[in-house]
Amino acid sequence: MRHLFKLDPAKVLPDGAVDRLVRSGTDGFIIGGSDGLQMDAVQDLFRDFASRGLPVFMEVSDEAMIVPGASQYLIPVVLNTTDVKWLLGAHHGIVKQYGDFIPWPHVLVEGYCILNPDAKAAQLAKANTDLTESDVAAYASIAENMLRLPIFYIEYSGVFGDSRMVQAARDELVNTKLWYGGGIRTIDEAREMSEIADVIIVGNILYEDFEQALETVSAVL
Repeated sequence: MRHLFKLDPAKVLPDGAVDRLVRSGTDGFIIGGSDGLQMDAVQDLFRDFASRGLPVFMEVSDEAMIVPGASQYLIPVVLNTTDVKWLLGAHHGIVKQYGDFIPWPHVLVEGYCILNPDAKAAQLAKANTDLTESDVAAYASIAENMLRLPIFYIEYSGVFGDSRMVQAARDELVNTKLWYGGGIRTIDEAREMSEIADVIIVGNILYEDFEQALETVSAVL
C-alpha cells in the first residue's frame, strides 16, 4: 500500500467521482474529518465506497465515524498533544462504553504527530507543533520502540510539509509504517513525500482540483 485518498464526510465530491476514484489506481480510502461530522453523511459516504473492492478505513475521531463493516478502524493517538484527552482520555471513554462491541482484530492505532499549527486538527487536539527534527524523531522512536504502534502519521493538514521532518521520522522507523498527509497537490509533491514515507494520503485537493488529485496516484505507480 502506497497511496490513499482521504475523504471528508463534510465535503461534497464532484459528480461521477466515486467511479473515477476507484479506477484511479489508489490503494484505498480513509474516511475521516475533524469537524462538521454528521452520522448520515458518514454512512452515505461509506456505502458509496464499501462495495467497490478497495479497502475503506474509518478514522474514528468521533462517534459519528463508527460504521459497521469497514476494512479497518484507524484510532488516532496524538503523540504531541498537550491534552491527555487526545492521548488516551477519549479512547478510555469509548472503550468503557463500547468495548464489548469493538472488532479488535480490525483496529489499527495511528500515532499522530500534527505539525501545522493552523490546522483544525492541531487546534482541536491542542498539539504542540513547535517541534524540531529531533523532537519528531523522538516521537517516531516512541511509536516504534515503546508503544509498538503499526502507524506513525505525520500530519500537516492542509499545507505541504517539511520533508526534513518526515525524513527525521523515517530514520527512526523499522517496523512501524510511516504515513504522511498534508498539502499534497501535485505529482511532484506526491513523489517527494512518497520517496520518504511508506504511504501518502491525499485529501484536500480532491475538493479543490479533482483532476489534479487523480494525477497524484501516478507518483507511486
